[in-house]
Amino acid sequence: MTEERFAYEGPRELLPTIVQALEKVVDPEVALNIVDVGLVYGVTVREGRMDVNITMTSAACPVTDIIVDDVENALDDALPPDLKIHVELVWEPPWTPQRMSPRARAFMGW
Repeated sequence: MTEERFAYEGPRELLPTIVQALEKVVDPEVALNIVDVGLVYGVTVREGRMDVNITMTSAACPVTDIIVDDVENALDDALPPDLKIHVELVWEPPWTPQRMSPRARAFMGW
């Protein structure tokens, strides 16, 4: 990964594993991973805890619970078992299509 696609605070050696895990989580409404869609706002790792802030493209998203569960499971599978993972759904700032990666925009035809 040559650029950070979300805010990250924590041990740098964990970042590639975190990104790979999050890229396995797909937003079923658009058939793209949540990193490319821009749903991951930030990850903080400290003192045995990981806080992950994600959003949805809409507050009315019908697959919110599925995505949150998938994030927890993907990170839990990829990271040390003693790391407590907490996923928080945030709405500020609101998601916009500008958060999407160039690859995701191309996929969507934008």
